[in-house]
Amino acid sequence: MERLAGYFILAWGWKRRLLAFLAGALSALAMPPFDAFPVLFLTFPVFVWLLDATAADPSPTLFARLRKWFATGWWFGFGYFLAGMWWIGAALLVEADRFAIFLPLAVLGLPAVLALFWGLGALLAGLLWKEGWRRVLALAFGLGVAEYLRGIILTGFPWNSIGYAAMTTPLTMQKAAVFGLYGVTALSVAVFAAPAILAPRIPQNRLSAMAGILLLAVADIGFGAWRLAHFPAQMVAGVSVRLVQPAIDQSEKWSPGIEDRNFRQLLDLSTRATSPEKPGLSGTTLLVWPETAFPFILTERPDALSALGAMIPPGTVLAAGAVRIEPPTPGRKRELAFNSVYVIDDTGAIAAAADKRHLVPFGEYLPFRELAESLGLEQLVRMPGGFEAGTSAVLLDAGKAGKFLPLICYEAIFPREAFQSAARPDFVVNVTNDAWFGMTPGPYQHWRQAVVRGVEEGLPVVRAANDGISSVSGPLGRVVEKVPLGVRGVIDSELPAAIPPTLFSRLGNTLFAVILAVFFVISVWPAMPGRRKAALTQL
Repeated sequence: MERLAGYFILAWGWKRRLLAFLAGALSALAMPPFDAFPVLFLTFPVFVWLLDATAADPSPTLFARLRKWFATGWWFGFGYFLAGMWWIGAALLVEADRFAIFLPLAVLGLPAVLALFWGLGALLAGLLWKEGWRRVLALAFGLGVAEYLRGIILTGFPWNSIGYAAMTTPLTMQKAAVFGLYGVTALSVAVFAAPAILAPRIPQNRLSAMAGILLLAVADIGFGAWRLAHFPAQMVAGVSVRLVQPAIDQSEKWSPGIEDRNFRQLLDLSTRATSPEKPGLSGTTLLVWPETAFPFILTERPDALSALGAMIPPGTVLAAGAVRIEPPTPGRKRELAFNSVYVIDDTGAIAAAADKRHLVPFGEYLPFRELAESLGLEQLVRMPGGFEAGTSAVLLDAGKAGKFLPLICYEAIFPREAFQSAARPDFVVNVTNDAWFGMTPGPYQHWRQAVVRGVEEGLPVVRAANDGISSVSGPLGRVVEKVPLGVRGVIDSELPAAIPPTLFSRLGNTLFAVILAVFFVISVWPAMPGRRKAALTQL
């Protein structure tokens, strides 16, 4: 271990940057669909040792030292985000004639921007860096702050936070109900980086510190097992949910001339017999179609509404993603388009709607639209002017199934944000369309984040994708039913019952702030003079 640490600590210049990039790229294997989280017990100690090398660099000015800390973190982050999110480029190839020119910007530019946060995290850690075990907590503090900022700045993009690597199964997801994603991320960095404490040789209670940090991992397993036993799976009596995943290729989803074929496919799948006991929609309480399920503006197609009325049996409610249009009003020149969820009753009438509040930049709208359009940029969705954002979280009524909170696609990646409605929902409905990303890691990563949102809040999640992963999961992350990526299918499921509000749902990120405060105080606390001198001698 001493020799291995020494190899990285002595790296400098381009070699250090390359090692940081490679360690970051290898870390991406911890994310779905690979879930190879043990790799982080190798790559994060390497990150610590490379930061040790940075700390040892002679620099004439404070700015030069800070720049080196930032650079080491940026290269690690760039490797991580490039290897973990290259699949975003697949969306630009759906209409390659229009968007392929922007492929380098998506595949290289986005990781480069996201890596700025990890550069900031390393810089913050560098300001607190001390020899010994506390440097691990300094890194956990710095990256904890950076990941939180990544989730809120410029509308936020907390995709693939390291905390997800520590939540691969229901057993290990339960800490999210206490600390939330950002708290789990800060704790996870400390645990994954803990092996770095074993080298170099510093007589500063390193084994005790290592044992204390690894005790967090043991407590995680114990808490998960206790919570799963304390809340056995329970279902809502008399409620049946049917999910439809049509797996329509994105290149055909809005193709002129085949709208009716796509719509008919949804109708046929919805009424399909899934078993001798389930010959069709009879007995279904809630039918769920994916994001923008209708390949046309539903309110402009009375024939489609009539077809829905004929399909939906009495007592059944359809929740479906749709494009909602508001016509121009006096003083407004153009109509407004919203990415919405409709609730449609058994007469084919639209009973209620909720609009997506957190839109995807460059996908559903253009930031600084006039400037972007002058540069030849346009959003991926073919909607003049893009989508408008909804103004408030709305609970929708699914009849006997209860009230649900709709999360449309991208909204499911943001902890707590959409759960600020006046009343607590009975469950969450997440509609999405991951067909943009094909058979890549993206849909797996998106699905995991939606399941974790349910664990954070103690709510079941009903998820319907055009293509991707459609599933019903319980409030502890247990998956009841699932349609895999790339499969056209239908599932019938009972609806899991919600559990009482979690600590995270009541306190939000308060405990995350406490974790950061504790890590900060321990990091800056002065070392005992004798031990500090001995440590410096060893270095």
